[in-house]
Amino acid sequence: MKERGGSRAAVDERYAQWKSLIPVLYDWFANHNLVWPSLSCRWGPQFEQATYKNRQRLYLSEQTDGSVPNTLVIANCEVVKPRVAAAEHISQFNEEARSPFVKKYKTIIHPGEVNRIRELPQDSRIIATHTDSPDVLIWDVEAQPNRHAVLGATDSRPDLILRGHQENAEFALAMCPAEPYVLSGGKDKSVVWWSIQDHISGLGDSSKSEISPGASGSKHSKTANEKDSPKVDPRGVFHGHDSTVEDVQFCPSSAQEFCSVGDDACLILWDARTGTSPAVKVEKAHGGDVHCVDWNLHDVNYILTGSADNSVRMWDRRNLGPGGGAGSPIHKFEGHKAAVLCVQWSPDKASVFGSSAEDGFLNVWDHDKVGKKKNPNSPGGLFFQHAGHRDKIVDFHWNSSDPWTIVSVSDDGESTGGGGTLQIWRMSDLIYRPEDEVLSELENFKSHLASCTPRA
Repeated sequence: MKERGGSRAAVDERYAQWKSLIPVLYDWFANHNLVWPSLSCRWGPQFEQATYKNRQRLYLSEQTDGSVPNTLVIANCEVVKPRVAAAEHISQFNEEARSPFVKKYKTIIHPGEVNRIRELPQDSRIIATHTDSPDVLIWDVEAQPNRHAVLGATDSRPDLILRGHQENAEFALAMCPAEPYVLSGGKDKSVVWWSIQDHISGLGDSSKSEISPGASGSKHSKTANEKDSPKVDPRGVFHGHDSTVEDVQFCPSSAQEFCSVGDDACLILWDARTGTSPAVKVEKAHGGDVHCVDWNLHDVNYILTGSADNSVRMWDRRNLGPGGGAGSPIHKFEGHKAAVLCVQWSPDKASVFGSSAEDGFLNVWDHDKVGKKKNPNSPGGLFFQHAGHRDKIVDFHWNSSDPWTIVSVSDDGESTGGGGTLQIWRMSDLIYRPEDEVLSELENFKSHLASCTPRA
């Protein structure tokens, strides 16, 4: 583990201490061992609500060693509702076991390893994947047939292939909240923009089919299993980076505006209405490669970036004047000890976001708390640190259907020699609720305990 600050024994000791605190720190927690690492994890649609838990799709992958095919996995996840799980139960799990809350529903044999998964917000049954190729692959996961991943099995056929990159595009991938648009970045230093509007009516119609899930004869699966998947060419190719583009993101309020970051340490804002050159270019946004970017859903002035320089930086686009190089971050969040791999704003509170890194920690921050910290040893804005992974956390995703619930995944190759760990968790609401509200509840609880105590 990079910059983990100690030996394997020290990491194990820290992990044991964290595990003992699970009943205090978490409202709910589930641990799911992965035989093969998954480089991405995303929530799909919620499809069932019950008294004590909801059921929801979860998208994962299996990055194999070639002895079996690489796969895209659709799982069903049971998400326990707040204040339901017993504290003594959530910390009793076996790290080597699969979770009873996560069950594989469907397997798609993916052409190459799955580096990134992103769902279409308007219809989260439609997902895009990146692999080690120039193409973006589009899948209707409900229409795709369920496959058995054995050596020699033929690849599943994507429902759509997006072409436009000149070199491999492996990680930078985003889907638009407003329109069925897709963004990608690659080693060709370009950002490519597509619309799948012409094909979207065919995709997503599997719900209208009377054929059972996993069958190979739904309305669109004929196309998916023909020799060639349909291809879509880009609406625009945008040039402005000097190195590989590592991440891209749409502006939540505009399908024509987006941003990108890359190994040239730049943050670039684009506006498709004004051409294919940068609208704003921030040179040296970080002191190293910039791995990830996210745009605030609640306030579109704010953008986050995470970098190999171990920091997360928050930008106000009103401060980023055109003309290149202008602007400074409004805050630098420095709490990781290794490269930051993923940043994401919370869908539940405008000022809250998460960041995960190669140091094995997922930090939850609140920029409203910067300057108000009570612990001088804690980085400004940091109010929760998820320490359940023992190797680099390659992806995480806030659950927009279930407030304050996160899925995170680590690639455990460096620590155990293979596999990965998927964790689904929700911090205790006593941690993020207003302090006066929490103190009032605890006072009421104290009074309740006093009234229950038998008098001598």
